[in-house]
Amino acid sequence: MCANSQRNPTAGATSASSSCSEGRLSLYCFVITASLILIPSVPQIYYGIIVPNVWGAVFWGPVLYYALINMIIRFVLRNSDYQVAIRASFLGFVEAVSVLVICFAPTSWQQFGVYGCFMAFFHYSEFLIIAYANPRTLTLDSFMLNHSVHYGLAAAASWIEYALEVHFLPDFKRYGYIWLLGMALCTFGELIRKSAIITAGRSFTHLVQNEKHSDHKLITHGVYAYCRHPSYVGWFWWSIGTQLILMNPICICVYTLVSWLFFHDRIYVEEYSLLNFFQSDYVRYQKRVPTGLPLIKGYLLE
Repeated sequence: MCANSQRNPTAGATSASSSCSEGRLSLYCFVITASLILIPSVPQIYYGIIVPNVWGAVFWGPVLYYALINMIIRFVLRNSDYQVAIRASFLGFVEAVSVLVICFAPTSWQQFGVYGCFMAFFHYSEFLIIAYANPRTLTLDSFMLNHSVHYGLAAAASWIEYALEVHFLPDFKRYGYIWLLGMALCTFGELIRKSAIITAGRSFTHLVQNEKHSDHKLITHGVYAYCRHPSYVGWFWWSIGTQLILMNPICICVYTLVSWLFFHDRIYVEEYSLLNFFQSDYVRYQKRVPTGLPLIKGYLLE
């Protein structure tokens, strides 16, 4: 079934073999970049050494390493391989720096490191899981880094709120360890979404489909036996979880409302297509299985 909408891909879908090769390349770049940045800090992390000038230690070293890695990637790779590698390397860099923030930053900023880990992993794993589950649809947009302007603005708003509240209300950010609930929601959302992609396999894409392909099947087993749109369910709770991690009260409310409205409209449009594709089979499926999101019924035939 279909997942969230994105802008039109910047590149066409590659063959399954080349996509698998791009998946492996991305994995190497993600892991190697993260490792090269983290390894020099292992002694400090393991022995709990207090690092003077924490922010300088966290950022300047990794930034220089990352610049060197980028130069090597640019020298070795070209064209689409370079584009895949540079994105995977960037996400590996973010993952590693987030770990360093957790380990070395002031207490009030450590949650931002946890948030960064979930963000980097989410975007990288979207690409990797598509390379595994449905490689013929793999594009650079599978990283979802350029999902939409609104997505970028929402992320920026959450960073601004966090910074302002850390400055004016630093103790509030760790109140009652509520942020741990955010970690649980993000983990739950990731598991549901990735399970949905793997279960759907060749029937899953990041684009809402207007035409039924020959290998497009109605998936009703696995997580789809419990909700009709598990990829949306996973992303909905993951997005709210990120704001619970940051303890951003304003963005928690805004993200919940905006995400609900987005998925309400998206599911309505998508189910119109699915009813055209599968007709009575999908009607029976609708009657048996809910959408999975609160107060969203989808497109129902009268």
